[in-house]
Amino acid sequence: MIGLCLGLAGVVWAQLPVSSFTLAWNHTVEKIRWEEDYRVTEQGLVLEQARIRGSGAGMEIPQDARLENGSWHYQRQLPPLQPLSLGRAPEAGDYQLCFDDACHWMSHWVGPPNRQQAFIALWPCTSD
Repeated sequence: MIGLCLGLAGVVWAQLPVSSFTLAWNHTVEKIRWEEDYRVTEQGLVLEQARIRGSGAGMEIPQDARLENGSWHYQRQLPPLQPLSLGRAPEAGDYQLCFDDACHWMSHWVGPPNRQQAFIALWPCTSD
């Protein structure tokens, strides 16, 4: 079964048996929530849809976005990401991974953001 691995430099820190997930976070300056929906494939993580609840510094709403339930929804045409690299700094707060109708802080699996490990990668992997 394919799932989601979290780690760095190919070293797995945690493995989740999911085929899709939402990555969510709050913008560090504007404090506005962003959400991105991904599908896990053997080729990489496919960004299917994204949402943002407002605009601000470095947060331009794409021209093709549509407003639904207080969030701007849009799609990006990107190749599968392998890996998806994320910066994790204590000042920025943590990301959330949402799946199976629940959201969990990434620190649940890999510990809190810290300066010594300021990045994390997400990639598809198989479980035995």
